[in-house]
Amino acid sequence: MTVKLTLRIWRQRNARDQGGLVDYRVEISPDASFLEMLDVLNERLAGAGEEPVAFDHDCREGICGMCSLVIDGTPHGPEKATTTCQLHMRKFRDGDTITVEPWRAKAFPVVKDLVVDRSAFDRIIQAGGYITAPTGTAPEAHSVPVPKPDADFAFQAAECIGCGACVAACPNGSAMLFTAAKITHLGLLPQGQPERYTARRGHARNPRRPGLRRLHQHRRMHPGLPQGNPPGRHRPPESRPPQPHPKTPLS
Repeated sequence: MTVKLTLRIWRQRNARDQGGLVDYRVEISPDASFLEMLDVLNERLAGAGEEPVAFDHDCREGICGMCSLVIDGTPHGPEKATTTCQLHMRKFRDGDTITVEPWRAKAFPVVKDLVVDRSAFDRIIQAGGYITAPTGTAPEAHSVPVPKPDADFAFQAAECIGCGACVAACPNGSAMLFTAAKITHLGLLPQGQPERYTARRGHARNPRRPGLRRLHQHRRMHPGLPQGNPPGRHRPPESRPPQPHPKTPLS
């Protein structure tokens, strides 16, 4: 059994091209993933001597956040807490018309077709979303005791895969959820303490990166997030509430 669909895909040769939606008809198994459907379409286009549709992908396991598509107006499509690569065609009905677009945000300029430049997120990481730590063999797990509430809270923030869905969903193009996740997920762990009041505070003083705007209470970021609940909904555990640095007044 297969489903017949009409795809309205955004085609744009480069960043300077105006671009537009182009219709394609496909017949695909309902067990295929959304990206596999695009693979089938591209094989057909290449066989006909046409330019395949450019789109980002990597792991195809819902981990890397590369597959950034707006499907029928929703980042990552209609399935809650699911990335584009994990979305399957059984979620659509035979005869449906599906509109596929890239992220729509000034911070993510279109490179080609459905591929966007997300280096604005890299600049946020460089500004303070990191810790200085040696790489190599993982240390013994029991050498640094971490209370379970702290570990759970850190993991909730670490669920952010940096896909950019929060920016694409926000009418204001804000990256505050991504920023909050990156400066929070190591903030309560011992490894994050040395730079907690230096790199993070320096980043907080300049939250507006090129093309990114401040957060307003639109509350429209949630539906497209692959991890479900945004990191901003989680509160630090009561076992160790954050304290201001004694040598760094907040005023």
